[in-house]
Amino acid sequence: MNSNEPLAFRMRPKTLEEYVGQEHVIGKDKILYRTIKADRLSSIILFGPPGCGKTSLARVISETTKYKFYKINAVTSGVADIKKVVEETKNFMLNPIGKSILFIDEIHRFNKLQQDALLPFVENGTVILIGATTENPYFEVNKALISRSMVIKLNPLTEEDIYHVLKSAVERKDGLGEYNIKIEDETLRKIAAISNGDVRTALNGLEVGTLTTPIAEDGWIHLTDEVIKNSIQNRKAIFDKNGEEHYDNISAFIKSMRGSDPDATIFYLARALNGGEDPLFLARRIVICASEDVGMANPNALVVANAAMQAVHMIGMPEARILLSEAAVYVATSKKSNATYKGINQALEDVQTKDTGEIPMHIRNAPIEKMRELGYSEGYLYPHDFPGNQVEQQYLPDKMLGTKYYQLD
Repeated sequence: MNSNEPLAFRMRPKTLEEYVGQEHVIGKDKILYRTIKADRLSSIILFGPPGCGKTSLARVISETTKYKFYKINAVTSGVADIKKVVEETKNFMLNPIGKSILFIDEIHRFNKLQQDALLPFVENGTVILIGATTENPYFEVNKALISRSMVIKLNPLTEEDIYHVLKSAVERKDGLGEYNIKIEDETLRKIAAISNGDVRTALNGLEVGTLTTPIAEDGWIHLTDEVIKNSIQNRKAIFDKNGEEHYDNISAFIKSMRGSDPDATIFYLARALNGGEDPLFLARRIVICASEDVGMANPNALVVANAAMQAVHMIGMPEARILLSEAAVYVATSKKSNATYKGINQALEDVQTKDTGEIPMHIRNAPIEKMRELGYSEGYLYPHDFPGNQVEQQYLPDKMLGTKYYQLD
């Protein structure tokens, strides 16, 4: 066993049979399994959260393909590295097949110029691209590369998958099998639960616990719940305030408020705060929801939301969490109406796309007497001169008469 290599690296699968999880794309009846087994792979882009098996899948491919396999990291590589791979691929002495597989880890870190440099060689088949990214490739990767690749989403591993890997790590000699470890299955399952689908986090925690726990008098390393708790610390949150998770979580937060579910609202608020989301950003979303989704059903929701936003600005975290929770729950539990939202949208569409006519003369402004002589403000009825402070008169242009923008739900 090479003790310099982290446990997570040593436990990476070498064959498809050793690969754990992602049955929806790598199961025996699935296309990716069949193409890897037949070594007929086309360009693919793998995306999913950290620790879900993207790099491990690339390693499996590298062990099974007849093509020369290159691996680069987008953080430390550039156009020159791409050109070097292409030159070696086209060199008959170095690569008689004339085709290679290029694995690019964190491909979303490549800028447009670097991705454009790769495109012609993917297009003509010189290079089979395997890109791995934690970001949604539809947002981060060149559309031309996307159109020439299979895009495969990998999911966080299940707790059962991670438990299986941990159990194997304890038993295998290239894992931790050479250590005398005693650990209950229930403790292994707790590690799997804490890792939130990230097998790398789980293996790192197991390794830290093993290497930092003294051998007991009975000759065993006892990995208890307490040891594991101190080795992994807090439950890993699957959230990136700058990535796709940011957009997914804020979408879920808003839709939970709109859907009148206070428990889901608080959950997604907590998830955002735990992930480092800007409290003022969250406050602004609550203000928008108060107007867009609550509207005239409870106009006070906008007052509460706006007051919370101002208070968050003055107070900051950690107390801001209380203000945000109060405002978000108030919005979530309020009656809902989007009548004003729909009304302004329809009116904007009309003024942008239709001939809506002219403002009636009797409600135009007439700051100068001579303008009255031209008909400006002539015949205007002042509502407060009439019973109930209302009077029937035309307000919409002639061409818009009868149009209804504000319609009660």
